[in-house]
Amino acid sequence: MNEIIKDLKPFIHKGWESAAFENPTPIQAKAIPVILQGNDLIAESPTGTGKTLAYLLPLLEKIDPEKQNVQAVILASSRELVMQISEEIRIWAGDSGITGASFIGGANPKRQLDKLKKRPQIIAGTPGRVFELIQQKKIKMHEVKTIVLDEGDQLLVPEHLSTISNIIKSTLKERQVLLFSATLPPKTEEIARELTVEPEIIRIGRDENIPSKVDHVYILCEPRDKIKILEKLSRVNGMKGLAFANDIGEINVISEKLQFNGIELAVLHAETKKSEREAALKNFRSGKFPLLLATDVAARGLDIKSLSAVIHVNLPHNADQYIHRSGRTGRAGASGTVISIATEREVRELKQFAKELNITVSEKTLYKGEIADIRPPRTAFNKKQSPKSGR
Repeated sequence: MNEIIKDLKPFIHKGWESAAFENPTPIQAKAIPVILQGNDLIAESPTGTGKTLAYLLPLLEKIDPEKQNVQAVILASSRELVMQISEEIRIWAGDSGITGASFIGGANPKRQLDKLKKRPQIIAGTPGRVFELIQQKKIKMHEVKTIVLDEGDQLLVPEHLSTISNIIKSTLKERQVLLFSATLPPKTEEIARELTVEPEIIRIGRDENIPSKVDHVYILCEPRDKIKILEKLSRVNGMKGLAFANDIGEINVISEKLQFNGIELAVLHAETKKSEREAALKNFRSGKFPLLLATDVAARGLDIKSLSAVIHVNLPHNADQYIHRSGRTGRAGASGTVISIATEREVRELKQFAKELNITVSEKTLYKGEIADIRPPRTAFNKKQSPKSGR
């Protein structure tokens, strides 16, 4: 077992072995010692490189299961990410006696208060709901030693900044603040430095991570044929695809046409109700539906096991957005395919993204229900010679 993991508690060793992990990823190897030392941290590492465990394992190491108080708070901008973090806490806490709870906007307030009666040591939540419970004195912050901002570039925006700042201020001065993000724009880093004390800065480049087994491909088509191509992709054997469109109106049009043609799919966007979101993810994760059709609300932090493909129905606006979407497949060295359904103009944009990101994209087609290489056109030189030709 790796030395970094060996120094952690036995229940963490057990979880590591159960997950069949070998060495920590680069972000885990660099972040875990910093967090254990108690330093503040600002960390940038690409999507799918193990950021959640990079902060969760040292958090679990530091939690005192004998104290029935909240000792760590993890903030995330989306309900999906909060629920995933909560599930990771449950899995990795194992039989340690450490418990977690999740708090998200739109959920039943009474049920959330019932969770607090069980006295969790770690809570994960969306900023608005967590701060609301702090103001109501339902969440007591006097024992909180660590606050984590997951996908920090989505949290340190005008919409959340005041709330985040107030949550941090509600803790004792000896608190530890950790920020993790796939991208760290200068403005985000500047704000993060104001919320931390002499933070360590870690930046992990794409070339430092586990080699990805992801193929980046595109299927060229006319704009009017995009939905038909998506329908054909949904019928590819073993398809478990997360398909992205750029706005809710587009999502509604696509889903209606696919369902009319007998394709079962799940839909996820900002206006989806909580119960519908949960049902959509459950049906997709279980394999009941071959497609999850989503806007970029799903691009951040959504972790779906055995996701075979990410499909760009509409090309994203920039290379960073392409990486965030595409990072849902091929996580931690697994294999996957990123498929762009692209017009000629979008192919030119895609190739520019590929140049910026140092990746290779290749053209594919759909042949007999499978994704296949483009076949060279038949010519007079490669056609079989006719026996009547006299040659």
